[in-house]
Amino acid sequence: MDEQKIFTEITGILKNYTKDIALLENATAETHILKDLKVNSARLVDVIIRCEDVFGVTIDDDEADKIRTIGDAIALVKKKLH
Repeated sequence: MDEQKIFTEITGILKNYTKDIALLENATAETHILKDLKVNSARLVDVIIRCEDVFGVTIDDDEADKIRTIGDAIALVKKKLH
């Protein structure tokens, strides 16, 4: 799966947890999930669980703690899929 497809899937997941969906319109790999998208840390856990389901991967707590940006999530999913 290429990065653009992963990006599309992750931003789709984030739509359910972002306070203002309009913030996703200009999202890039550098977009900070907590600060830029206003996703709270409890919801970030839900995002990670949903990513595990969608991509069929397991993300452990240490890996989850390193996810700050959409790009971080993309890189981790890409690594897990290979």
